Amino acid sequence: MSSAPKFFSLFHRAASRWTCRTCHTQQRAPAVQSRLNYATRSTPWRKPPAPKPKAKQRRRIILLASAGAGVGALAFTDQAKHAATAVERSGRVFSTLFVCINDYRVTLGQQHDNPEDREALLKKCHKRCAERTLVALEKNGSIFIKLGQHLSSLNYLLPSEWCDTFVPLQDKCPVSSYESIEEMVLKDTGHYISDFFSEFEREPIGAASLAQVHRAVLKDTGERVAVKVQHPALDEWAPLDLALTHLTFSTIKRFFPEYDLTWLSEEMMISLPQELDFNLEAHNAERAREYFAPLRDAPLVIPGVRFSQRRILVMEYVTGHRPDDLKYLDDNGIDRDEVSAALARIFNEMIFGRHAPLHCDPHGGNIAIRYREPTLSNHYNFDIILYDHGLYRDIPDDMRLNYAKLWLAVLEADEKNMRKYAHDVAGIDDEHFPLFASAITGREYDVVRKEGGVSSSRSVQEKENITAALTTKSGGDEMSGGMLQELVQLLGSVPRVMLLILKTNDLTRSLDESLQTRQGPVRTFLILARYASRTVYEDQLEQLRSSGSLLWPKNWKPLLAAWYAHVRMELKLNVYESWLWIRKVLRLRPVTM
Repeated sequence: MSSAPKFFSLFHRAASRWTCRTCHTQQRAPAVQSRLNYATRSTPWRKPPAPKPKAKQRRRIILLASAGAGVGALAFTDQAKHAATAVERSGRVFSTLFVCINDYRVTLGQQHDNPEDREALLKKCHKRCAERTLVALEKNGSIFIKLGQHLSSLNYLLPSEWCDTFVPLQDKCPVSSYESIEEMVLKDTGHYISDFFSEFEREPIGAASLAQVHRAVLKDTGERVAVKVQHPALDEWAPLDLALTHLTFSTIKRFFPEYDLTWLSEEMMISLPQELDFNLEAHNAERAREYFAPLRDAPLVIPGVRFSQRRILVMEYVTGHRPDDLKYLDDNGIDRDEVSAALARIFNEMIFGRHAPLHCDPHGGNIAIRYREPTLSNHYNFDIILYDHGLYRDIPDDMRLNYAKLWLAVLEADEKNMRKYAHDVAGIDDEHFPLFASAITGREYDVVRKEGGVSSSRSVQEKENITAALTTKSGGDEMSGGMLQELVQLLGSVPRVMLLILKTNDLTRSLDESLQTRQGPVRTFLILARYASRTVYEDQLEQLRSSGSLLWPKNWKPLLAAWYAHVRMELKLNVYESWLWIRKVLRLRPVTM
C-alpha cells in the first residue's frame, strides 16, 4: 500500500532485517574474514603484529573459556527447565487419562440388577472424570483451554456431566502479561510497542484461548485500532500439546473402540496451525469483506486490517454488543427476528455462495450487534460484526451442490433422492442414512419422511423421543446408547468440511434460542431452503449455457423445467414465511422445530 503510514514500513523493515545472533554472525563471517586477510597480509608499509606476552594470552583464554562455560551452563539450564516443564505437562495429561480410564472400567464392570442404579453410578463417574480433566486442562492452559471449550459444545456427543463441567472454560481464557507481549513484539519486529502506537492499553479488552486484544492508537495516523496479539507461550508448547491431544484420543479409542473421537484431534492438527498464523487471518478477513461488499441483504461488517504479522494483527476498532444482549436490542428497537434472519442469510451465503469463504468458528463470542440509522439503500437498523477469521474453509463445488439438492429432497420428503445425495455429499450408506437425516434436521426420521414434516412444529414428545434414542442402552453398549454410539462413528467418517457445515447450522439454531425470536427457528430453516433452491437453479442454468445459448430450441424444455421447479419452491417458501409473519403480528406463540 503506497499510502500506508510510516509505521507500516517500520514493521516490514524490522521484520525483514531481524536476524538471530547466530545467523547474523554466519552472514558476516565472509566479510569479516576478508578484512582480516587484507589486514594481516605482508605489505611494505605494515609490520606484523608483535606477539602478546604468554601471561596475557593465558588470561584471555581463561576468560573466554569461563564465558563460554557460563553461556553453555545457561543454555543447559534453559533446556533443562523446558524439558522439566514438558514432562510435567505430559505427566498431568497421562495421569488424568489413565485414572479416568480405570475409573470407567471399574464402574462399568460392576454388576447391578437395577438399571437405574447402574445409570446413577455411571453419571457419578462421568462427573468425577470431567472434574479431573477440567483441572488438567486449566493447569496446562494453551490449546487445552480451546479443546475444553470445544468439548463443552458437543452436547449431542458427550454426556451432560462432561459438557456442563467444561462450560466455565468459556470464561477462563488465559491472559498474557504486558511485559511478555512487549517482549514478543520486540522479538518479532525489532521495535518496541511505543514505536508504533501513541497509546496502548496494557489490560486487554478481550482474551481467548489463543490470543488477546488490546485497544491502541496508531502513532502516525491517530486512528484507534484493535491489536490482536498471540499468547507468547503458544510457540513453545503448541507442538507438544497437539501431540498429547492426539495421543489422548487414540488411547481412549484403544480402550473404548466404540467411542472413537480421534477425528477431533485430527481436525485440530489441521486447523490450529492456520489459526496461529495471523497473516492468514488477515487474508481471510479481507477476502470475506470483498465477497460481502456488494450484497445488500446481509448487513455484515468485518473490521479492516491495517497490518499483520504471524503473531500480531492490527485491525480497525469496531465494537458492538453480544447477540444475546436482549436488553440492548430491545432498547434500540432492533427486531430480534430480523437479526436472526440476517445471521441465517450471512452463514448460508457462506455455505451455498459460489466461491464464498466459510467462517468455521462462528460462535456467539465472535459476533456483535450494533445499532445504526437505516438508509434508503440499507433498510436495516443494525450491523452484524464478525470477528476472528483465523479458521476458514472452501466448500468444493460438487459438495455444495449436492448439499443443496439434499435439502431440497428433505423439503419434498423425497426419500430416494435424500439417500442419493446423502451418499454423494458425505458417503452415507443406506444403513446410516436415517441417523444422518436426523442429525442434519434435528428431527425424528419418521417426521423427515413425511410430506412437509420438517416444516411442522416439533412437539415435546418428539424431543423426548430423540433424547431417549440417544441415551437408552442397546445391546450392552458400555460407553453410550446405541444411537449415540452410531452418531460418534458416523461423524468420524464424514468429510471434515461437512462437520463444519453442520456446526454452522447448529449455530443458527442456538442463536435463535438465545434471541428468543417470535418466529422461532423455522424461519432460519426456510432461509436455508431458499439458498439451496437458488444454488440448484443457478447450476442448471450454467449447464444449459455450457451447451449453447439459453434461447436455443433444444434448451427450452429443460430451461422451463428448471424455472418451474425453482419458482414452485420459492412460492412454497413465500407462503410459509407469510404465515410466520402473520403469527408474529398477531403475537402468537413462537414456532418451534
